[in-house]
Amino acid sequence: MPKALNVAMIGGGFMGKAHAAAYAAMPMFFWPAPAIPVRKVIVDVSHELAEEGRVRYGFEEASSDWRAVVRRPDIDVVDIVTPNDSHAEIAIAAAEAGKHIICEKPLARTAAEAKAMRDAVGKAGTVNMVAFNYRRTPAVALARKYIEEGRIGRILNFRGTYLQDWSADPDSPLSWRFQKKVAGSGAIGDIGTHVVDIARYLVGEIAEVCALVQTYHKTRPVQSGGLDKLGAAEKNATAARGEVDVDDEVVTLLKFDGGAIGSLEATRNAYGRNNFLTFEVHGTGGSIAFNYERRDELQVMFADDPADARGFRTVYTGPAHPYGSGLWPIPALGIGYTETKIVECYDFFSAVVGGIQPSPNFEDGYRTACVADALGESGETGAWIKVQQ
Repeated sequence: MPKALNVAMIGGGFMGKAHAAAYAAMPMFFWPAPAIPVRKVIVDVSHELAEEGRVRYGFEEASSDWRAVVRRPDIDVVDIVTPNDSHAEIAIAAAEAGKHIICEKPLARTAAEAKAMRDAVGKAGTVNMVAFNYRRTPAVALARKYIEEGRIGRILNFRGTYLQDWSADPDSPLSWRFQKKVAGSGAIGDIGTHVVDIARYLVGEIAEVCALVQTYHKTRPVQSGGLDKLGAAEKNATAARGEVDVDDEVVTLLKFDGGAIGSLEATRNAYGRNNFLTFEVHGTGGSIAFNYERRDELQVMFADDPADARGFRTVYTGPAHPYGSGLWPIPALGIGYTETKIVECYDFFSAVVGGIQPSPNFEDGYRTACVADALGESGETGAWIKVQQ
């Protein structure tokens, strides 16, 4: 039987639900599992919220003291699903306690914070991962496979978008995601970094950026109650309003180390776009296109196709493709957000048991944070900014 590893999850909410579901389901999908994640203890800001999370998410214990929990000798894995401003403090303490760590994205508010986290896990020698789960979508992993096999030749350009509309209404609440002291940045860090991660995964390191950054709504209604609310969850045009000091949108040109060029756009203000994470990669031997809203599909075109068959065709992911043996037995049966988290969980625990570093790890999270910092600086100055290496 696989060994059991005790997990302490710091934080709840939407991401806590996603991670807890993955811990429960991973052995059901990937068997024999590399390890059995034991939902040992959940930590939240109050005992009442933690106890609610314990019951709801199937943990054995509840606590409101994360510092005491990460020091416990019976905890093997610390899972950080808190707002961005606490990632560094928790991760560094967990590393010093010798724990393996998975941390939600973005890794930190700034590259400086991310570097401190990377250095802490490097010193501790523990396994670490940053949870950019979209690269775990089988179609995205298949795109990487085609690129590594040389199926589309030398990469010429990359185009990526992440468009949402949950904050398009100016009367949607002042989530912590609109506050620089908590989030670090707005669309850049929240969703733009997902595109940066995929760009790095498929194409390589980003060398320079030239960005436009906009903030459309300078104030939003202050939330009532203690729980963070997103977008359409609550609207209140008459409530007291607080300042928004992060970006709503970023549009940027990209230069890659390998010579490819590209573009990236991320906004949470695009009415009609729900979770429109897309990329298109063109090479000397073909092209690949993906839309997360149709995540079972990868559009491919190979230049050596016969003349009467040239054009994009659809590959529906299934058992023949990355992670296919552990998911569903029929192509296009349906991959959802939860499945990407299950795959992420599988890869993380495989790395813990194997004593190797997964990808993306805290080094990747740091490099992505360097790109995010460069995007912010370029948006302020209007200049091309070299990404810190």
